[in-house]
Amino acid sequence: MSDEILTRERILNVAEEVLRRYGPAKTTVIDVARALNVSHGSVYRHFPSKAALRDAVTERWLVEVSAPLQAVVTEDTPAPERLRRWLKLLISTKHRRAFDDPELFATYMELVKEARTVVKAHVELLAEQATYIISDGVRRGEFETDDPISAGQAVIDATTRLHNPTHASEWSDPDIDAAFERIWHLILCGLGKRNNQA
Repeated sequence: MSDEILTRERILNVAEEVLRRYGPAKTTVIDVARALNVSHGSVYRHFPSKAALRDAVTERWLVEVSAPLQAVVTEDTPAPERLRRWLKLLISTKHRRAFDDPELFATYMELVKEARTVVKAHVELLAEQATYIISDGVRRGEFETDDPISAGQAVIDATTRLHNPTHASEWSDPDIDAAFERIWHLILCGLGKRNNQA
């Protein structure tokens, strides 16, 4: 047995490697325990089920996407510039993961199908981040909307094709950057200062 301290993080690191090697359909908790050189009971002490372990792997992957975005959310810069940079970072992070490690990305695509609660929380967090930027833009007089929450959700909905992994097969389309610019123009029009003159 391994003398190394068994931590949640260590289990997740090894689980990711085992999932990469065997794929989600064939990977078991016993496989992860064997790779850690511990009993499967030791893994279950940290994760009560195979589903909990898989959800935790998925959640960590999604946190690695959303955490860097938070730094953009809280910057003291003009909201339109910040929202664009936030969207571009979200999109480029997802695309990079798909293109740089397609094998691991395919594994996560399988995990995401089962981790509905984890994915829902991730999408809600993204909408909250967009809402924060929009609300700040309203406060600064840079955006105008009566409902920043709905506007934040609309930004996520409008850009789904560009960052939702179910659309990954479209990301190599040569028109994808132009598609972003068209959508961004609509977002700006929707959030722009209204002309209050009749």
